[in-house]
Amino acid sequence: MDILIIGLTALLGLYMAWNIGANDVANSMADAVGSRSISIRNAVIAAGICEFAGAVLVGAQVTNTVRKGIVDPAMLAAIPGISPQDAAVILVIGMSAALLSAAFWLNLSTIYGMPVSTTHSIVGAVAGFGVVAAGWQAVNWSKMGQIVASWFISPLAGGIMAFLIFNYISKSILGKEQPARAAIRHMPYIVFLMTAVVLLATIYKGLKHVIKNIHWLTDSRALALSLGASLVAAVVSYFLIRAKLQGLEEESLGKQLEAVERVFVPLVIISSCSVAFAHGANDVANSVGPLAAIVHVLKTGTIDMKVPVPLWVLALGGMGIVLGLATYGYRVMMTVGTKITEITPSRGVAADIAATATVLACTRLSLPVSTTHTLVGAILGIGLARGLGGINRRIVTSIFGSWLFTVPAAALMSMFFFMVGKALFFETLHTLIAG
Repeated sequence: MDILIIGLTALLGLYMAWNIGANDVANSMADAVGSRSISIRNAVIAAGICEFAGAVLVGAQVTNTVRKGIVDPAMLAAIPGISPQDAAVILVIGMSAALLSAAFWLNLSTIYGMPVSTTHSIVGAVAGFGVVAAGWQAVNWSKMGQIVASWFISPLAGGIMAFLIFNYISKSILGKEQPARAAIRHMPYIVFLMTAVVLLATIYKGLKHVIKNIHWLTDSRALALSLGASLVAAVVSYFLIRAKLQGLEEESLGKQLEAVERVFVPLVIISSCSVAFAHGANDVANSVGPLAAIVHVLKTGTIDMKVPVPLWVLALGGMGIVLGLATYGYRVMMTVGTKITEITPSRGVAADIAATATVLACTRLSLPVSTTHTLVGAILGIGLARGLGGINRRIVTSIFGSWLFTVPAAALMSMFFFMVGKALFFETLHTLIAG
């Protein structure tokens, strides 16, 4: 019986991971696809490899039983007249309801091509079941306030940084009379910045669980290592870019700009792949965290704040993400990559660097930000660098609207599923766990 229940909850986790792949992961390759630097087919293959590697190799080995500490499991156990077994059953039903409702919301958003935050979906869903199960006091409203604040912080910070980076590229390279010569001089600086941001993001976000076991890789050494590698990359790129662009100074402006944009192509592919790797490592917990909590409760009959995540659960999450990206990711990828504003390789690089740097900086400052919101904000920033006419305001309004509805919609659905699940499965699960 417990195998059957674990199998059913594993299907829920797989469904959630599939939706994460279809919606959230698609964002990571949007700049590369939108700028036509890579085909959708190749983007899916590249992102699939990077996401699966990030999820399985360096994904969360230990996860909070209730994502982001929104609901304290101790509050469930403290409900008057409730036994430890009752609390465990409520957590199993609640986590299942949260997974199902978050996955439903993501699925609905993907159908309309809307990029929404998977983290906010699961957080809203967990809060919804927490309110029904243990009352308003069970929800950490301070954490919820931080999430609401991130609706504004993430896109604003990403947008400002992308605006500044793309302005630098425009004024120092694309706007010059001889952009080929300007690119030879200035692009190594961009390569240095991109490499440093990508390496630091991979170490701090993707490898944060492994770092605990690598004692020599302290913060200062990670910074020195990243800057050293970035300097080498910048020097190497100088010679490669000079080999490609030298001698084009006398060509027409159009041909020079076309050649310069081609030089940006490998950069936008690398930066998009790094976003995919970090995303797999960081956000796989949104699908496997609740599943790991359910498996732990069914095996031990106890509820804990943190539980180990079995390798098969991580692999299931990674596989679901790749399947979702491959089968349905194109819808959100096309919205973010082509409908907000026109993206060229140089604009894609600016947006990717800005998004990665913003998420990295906010993570280090313990500010909760959404990768999805930050990337969309960054793309808005490069669009606004061309003026208000450079963005599709109708699409932007629709995206912002979907963000505002994410938490309450997931919460309401979770409340409904929890009440139905409690009415139908409480006694069965109680017998199973008590036995």
